[in-house]
Amino acid sequence: MTKTYDGGELLIDALTDLGVDVVFSSPGSEWAPAWEAFARRQAEGEAAPRYLDLTHETVAAGMATGYGLVTRRVQAVLLHAAPGLLQGSMAVHGALLAGVPMVVASSESLTYGDGPGQDPGGQWYRNLSIVGGTHQIAQPFTKWSQMAGSVSTLYDLVKRAGELSERQPAGPAYLNVPLEVLLEAGERPVRKAVVPRGRRQSDPADIAAVADLLAAAERPIIITETAGREPGGFEALRALAEDLGIGVIEPTSAVCANLPKDSPVHLGGELEPYIDDADLILLVNCRAPYYPPSRKPAKAKTVVIDEVPQRPHIVYQVLNADHYLEGALPETLEQLREATLERGGDFAARGAQFASGRDAWRSATDAAEQRALAAAGSGGAGGSGASGASGIDPVLLGVKLRGLVEAERAVVVDETITHSRVVQRHVGWQRPDSYFYVQGGLGQGIAVALGVKLAVADGFVVLTIGDGAFLYNPVVQSLLASKDLGLPLLIVIFNNRKYLSMKMNHLRFYPEGSAVATSNHLGVDLSTQPELSAFAAPFGMFHAAVDDASELDRVLAEAAAAVKAGTTAIVNVAVSR
Repeated sequence: MTKTYDGGELLIDALTDLGVDVVFSSPGSEWAPAWEAFARRQAEGEAAPRYLDLTHETVAAGMATGYGLVTRRVQAVLLHAAPGLLQGSMAVHGALLAGVPMVVASSESLTYGDGPGQDPGGQWYRNLSIVGGTHQIAQPFTKWSQMAGSVSTLYDLVKRAGELSERQPAGPAYLNVPLEVLLEAGERPVRKAVVPRGRRQSDPADIAAVADLLAAAERPIIITETAGREPGGFEALRALAEDLGIGVIEPTSAVCANLPKDSPVHLGGELEPYIDDADLILLVNCRAPYYPPSRKPAKAKTVVIDEVPQRPHIVYQVLNADHYLEGALPETLEQLREATLERGGDFAARGAQFASGRDAWRSATDAAEQRALAAAGSGGAGGSGASGASGIDPVLLGVKLRGLVEAERAVVVDETITHSRVVQRHVGWQRPDSYFYVQGGLGQGIAVALGVKLAVADGFVVLTIGDGAFLYNPVVQSLLASKDLGLPLLIVIFNNRKYLSMKMNHLRFYPEGSAVATSNHLGVDLSTQPELSAFAAPFGMFHAAVDDASELDRVLAEAAAAVKAGTTAIVNVAVSR
């Protein structure tokens, strides 16, 4: 057995010392040195990350994203040369938007067979290489992109990439590791585990200034998108808002669970009823609070609480801040809570004034659900395909899913577009890390949900997805990963047989145009799609299609039982809109 200590060994050493416990790979031939290093460690009983072979780049990067959302640790993804990087680029960009720390690597050749050492193979000369190198390709959709030019720098460059990816704003870093560098013999490094990053603290004077404003405010509100993404952020935001009587809005741009839906200060997702009456607005991890960006509160001062408020990957960002607090989020929220409590005030009374808005949101939600339940009971519109209606009301589906999610304490991963508000409002969440919205472009949802499932182990994971989004996914490769790795999901398709969001935008721009006059809406029709749940059949998975509301409870129960028994279930639900 060869004992050569080469770049492949150094790569695995570095990933291990970063704390990586899983390597997600949709590989090419350049990774033979890494495979050899894994094989040696497995044969000799030496600790190493778990290696997962996956058959599509989106599956690899998407699973790493889902796993990282839950574990909040640095992830590792190995792709193939320039083609693999390009294929996986949307999922890597999704990791950037989701704030998942990740080291992504692929390769190129430096010698094309004309240099010393082992022959890299003619494919690099003929087909795989790209002018400027693969690190140039990755630059626009990663935090940092670099090439490892020598085996002597490989170990520390990989660790540097991981540490850079973990710093705020967290996101993927890319490393081009040429095949010749991986094959080159190297010296064993002086091994050192990477320690956790330090925590930033806000200046006490800044905390005091904001606490003065918050204690004096009559109608303060919080707008948040990703407070719950930070460890302890969900709990810290809840304590701040409930103890100090601050109304909280999670707009439709929220991408994770930030506050329990049943909190007495949760006001739903609509900004307009509140922002012009507010006298103080706290933007808590809220990168894009208003649309259009020029929309400003009528009278409120704005405090931005975010470790990195100006996100470098956002092309245009308008916050209109009057104050910034840029310490680590949970600590900053706790410091602000304590400082404001010290100043005193009738915070219970202040919070009580939001009861009417809270009640109105709850009443409107209940009314929509009651209408959907009543229609289903009567076999009316949106209730029963068997009685001639056009499908199941998506609100009814949301209600049924909420019951299942609560019963199973499930995590919901959402890749719907026109039904995302239904999922947020009617399925909802009560716990941290119980809801994640897929970012960065459609086609990643199954992979992200698989990564979440890998992280929560015995937990129950539900993926809600539109039929258009489902068709964008690498379905076969994702279901193969689910089966091979023992990662059962409940996949529920909100199927309206169209790209409804495209039609809605067309109607917004041309409400009386030719498409309306002729009923010729291009870019919309998905009526020729096959039965989507049947993709599960070749894998021996549960699959069902339902268009009758009277069958919905039974089908969802059977699907949930299949998932708990260890197999993915796909339920294709014909929805009425």
